[in-house]
Amino acid sequence: MLKHKLSWYRGWVPYVMLIPTVIGLLIFRLGPLLGSLAISFTDWNMLTPATFVGLANYKEMFQNPSFIQTAQNTFLFSLVYVVGVMVLGLGLALVLNRKAKGIGFFRAAFYSPVVTSAVAVGIVWSWILSPRLGILNQLLSALGLNEVYWLGDPKLALYVVAIIQVWKMTGYYMILFLAGLKDIPDTIQEAAIVDGANGRQRFFRVTLPLLSPTTFFVLNVAIIDSFKNFEIIYAMTKGGPQNATNTLVYDIYINGFIHFRLGYASAVSYFLLACVAVITIINFIVKKRWVKHQY
Repeated sequence: MLKHKLSWYRGWVPYVMLIPTVIGLLIFRLGPLLGSLAISFTDWNMLTPATFVGLANYKEMFQNPSFIQTAQNTFLFSLVYVVGVMVLGLGLALVLNRKAKGIGFFRAAFYSPVVTSAVAVGIVWSWILSPRLGILNQLLSALGLNEVYWLGDPKLALYVVAIIQVWKMTGYYMILFLAGLKDIPDTIQEAAIVDGANGRQRFFRVTLPLLSPTTFFVLNVAIIDSFKNFEIIYAMTKGGPQNATNTLVYDIYINGFIHFRLGYASAVSYFLLACVAVITIINFIVKKRWVKHQY
């Protein structure tokens, strides 16, 4: 009898414990998600009642040249960011994946920008890149080179902001790759050395294939993270010059909270969601071709 009561108790208690989390997800996740979808079909400025306009916001979005440029900026920013953090993160992980005196200091040093406020990073780098008073341009002048308008040139500003974001976040992906490298058994590397494989061969034929599950995870995280860029753009360029660094997330902020076009901002939000979802699904589809799950 007691055993029956205990089994019944253990059966329903976990579900009761999950109730607060489920309620939180419904109210603070699913609710706003569905609410923003409904708002995307309306014209609403938060001051007057919403007016249903159907697909007008989506139609305007794709017919707006400014939006097309913003979408292009977003994908270009994402490309630079994803390639940058993955290459540099893996490179740092390979260098720091060893037992040496003081190695923990270097890991912490490379990780420290990750925990630094993005706004603070943006302000400091804006000073460094200032056209006249910036340290970088003063160094160029001392070398007899012309000053560069790092954040004032429409052809250059987006790449500069993306590279700074790469600099800030590389340490995070370094830690992820380090965790993956630690999971590769030393015996496999030792066997490759015994077979006569050099460092390059061990990297491309042993380390990289066995690191593929971590690489797949890092790739998905980096792609999602790249589409969420906001703080660094807000702190450094505010979408300028000439809309050159405006991205979808910043465009959502401008339309939703500056111009109070909640319907249009919600439509842009769902376009962004669709882009991330499609890219993530494609990653999972091609996953089987290059991800190895067993050693």
